[in-house]
Amino acid sequence: MLNYLWGIMIFIGIMVGVFTGKIDEVSNATINSSKEAVSLCITMLGVMAMWTGLMQIAKRCGLVSALTRRLMPVLKHLFPDIPRGHIAYEYIASNMIANLLGLGWAATPMGLMAMRELKKLNFDSEEASCDMCTMLIINISSLQLVPVNIIAFRSQYGSVKPAEILMAGIISTVFSTIIGIIFSTTARKLVKRKRGL
Repeated sequence: MLNYLWGIMIFIGIMVGVFTGKIDEVSNATINSSKEAVSLCITMLGVMAMWTGLMQIAKRCGLVSALTRRLMPVLKHLFPDIPRGHIAYEYIASNMIANLLGLGWAATPMGLMAMRELKKLNFDSEEASCDMCTMLIINISSLQLVPVNIIAFRSQYGSVKPAEILMAGIISTVFSTIIGIIFSTTARKLVKRKRGL
């Protein structure tokens, strides 16, 4: 669906350029944007490699396991239907830690593995369980202490102080996560009440 939307927007942009006599500007913008996209990818690749590498070091030295143990009281409250000691907890904790450090790239594989385990616990049903919905909400709200992506983008585009948005990022993601948790907890209670559990 998104491919169709992008295709339609590109087609409309070209048509507007043709009918307004600005097709040269559209061509120049296309070429410049292509160069800029490649440059941005190279910058982001370096940032991604550094932070993903740090995440692997944290995993191997036991920091991720230690943080997972610290997060267990929170995880048990957020995901009460997951059996004690299940591997899904480790994947969810790794996803949360990666998001906390602003490592969306490192968080995604862990989130996918967590969802796979949660789906198994849901008997491979096509309908998402409450735990799956909670996982998705927490992943999307994404509490971040260091918004690496935004800092890298700001640095790429010449910001004098690319890390200036740290406090705004922390405040906004704290609020989005709190609201997401409240919504998820309320929805879980409503579902259980509806099912008579």
